[in-house]
Amino acid sequence: MSVHMHRVMRVSDKSLAVDAWESLFRAQVSVLRQLHVEFPTEELSFNEYDVLFNLSKQPERQLRIRDLNRHLLLTQPSVSRLVDRLVSKELVYKASDPGDGRGTLVCLTDSGYELFRRVAVTHAASISARVGGALTPDELKQLTALTEKLRNG
Repeated sequence: MSVHMHRVMRVSDKSLAVDAWESLFRAQVSVLRQLHVEFPTEELSFNEYDVLFNLSKQPERQLRIRDLNRHLLLTQPSVSRLVDRLVSKELVYKASDPGDGRGTLVCLTDSGYELFRRVAVTHAASISARVGGALTPDELKQLTALTEKLRNG
């Protein structure tokens, strides 16, 4: 293979990667905008729901705040303010991390879990309609596999 041909393929691969990223990003923005519009409650913001969602997935419904930061698409100061709002609504509480005296656990309250479950049912229906309505079951499995590969990659 000539050097010229090799260089053309690399440029083409970069172009494909950029096109794929652009498409993925635009799809995410489009879907998120629609889900925000259809978000089912005035009681919680989309970001507050995300905190409750992530806590609900943990075995004891709690996470160290620094681990919660890794799950959310927000800056650390924003997460702290968000958690404080949820504490004031009595949807979560903060506790000292027994394994790390300097660490703080964020724990889902029973009322926080109940609100999460109530909102999740309607929110899941919106996701199913918007994402599941556009793709076949096989395409959804393929999309999940591809995005997992990107996340881990």
